[in-house]
Amino acid sequence: MKETWRYIDSGDCSPAYNMALDEALLDWHSKGVIPPTIRFYGWNPATLSIGYFQKVEKEINMDKVKEYGLGFVRRPTGGRGVLHDKELTYSVIVSEEHPEMPKTVTEAYRVISEGILEGFKDVGLDAYFSIPRTDEEKSALKNPRSAVCFDAPSWYELVVEGRKVAGSAQTRQKGVILQHGSIILDIDEDKLFDLFNYSSDRLRERMQKNFKNKAVAINALRSEPLTMDEAKLAFKRGFEKGLNIELEPYTLTDEEEEIVKQIARDRYERDDWNFRK
Repeated sequence: MKETWRYIDSGDCSPAYNMALDEALLDWHSKGVIPPTIRFYGWNPATLSIGYFQKVEKEINMDKVKEYGLGFVRRPTGGRGVLHDKELTYSVIVSEEHPEMPKTVTEAYRVISEGILEGFKDVGLDAYFSIPRTDEEKSALKNPRSAVCFDAPSWYELVVEGRKVAGSAQTRQKGVILQHGSIILDIDEDKLFDLFNYSSDRLRERMQKNFKNKAVAINALRSEPLTMDEAKLAFKRGFEKGLNIELEPYTLTDEEEEIVKQIARDRYERDDWNFRK
């Protein structure tokens, strides 16, 4: 018997709502109110999200964020800055005690990412896990030089033709794993690199040039562009296959919606959260 997990497609939501719903799902799962859950979502407006530990003043060009009309939010997870634009965003909420979840962060990351790996295969891309092997690669993990998520290496990175195709981050709270991340359909590199601060124009130029060799969007690898609906279907099937589960669609109740909106107001809409030192 396959285990049944909950599946939520919440559509395009505000940055604060997106982070609040992930937090609410983590909280509800920790209390045993809901089963393990996989959620797909988008962003309205397109948004720059930053990792929990990032310093806005030092790393982010807020003038450009405003100029492009982007949303802005600090995630509860670590990692670097991500431009959520033409992408499918996913989150996975599952107990640390789940029998299929390894105890270490990196191994749990690999197990959860099997679902994304299968999704890439479903859309005809030969994705695989890249594992840092040399001391140099391992030390790059500890000290990423870049504030840009897709420019920084991570364990069990998903790659196609040697280039990164998905970026993910994880947190563990209240005995629950929350992993969320970006599956990029198309990417505007100039816009992405405009959003960060650099010590010189030359450094930006070099990093942007390197980026092309490190990261790639799905539609740059396919002859036929993938639509958002096709991506959702493929990665839903991918999670079912990769995690050996069945996904049952679910819509939040009015009461649950109110709780999420309250979390958004109390935390993710507030400057003292998003711009904290």
